[in-house]
Amino acid sequence: MKFVLDRSISDQPMSFLNATAADQHPLAKRLFDIHGVTSVLLLGDFVTINKSPEAKWPDIKKNVKHALAAA
Repeated sequence: MKFVLDRSISDQPMSFLNATAADQHPLAKRLFDIHGVTSVLLLGDFVTINKSPEAKWPDIKKNVKHALAAA
């Protein structure tokens, strides 16, 4: 799912294919703390989130919006 922001979040593409890869990036780490998030892409004014099959989008969306608002 793609989340479009009202500001730029990354000047270059940043892909995090797992939580370990996101350890040094505070926003990506917060996104992986959300149950069901399996990968994160940051670029320009958007964030793309992939989820595990059992995770529900409504729960993820709510938590991603909170994480992005705090960024």
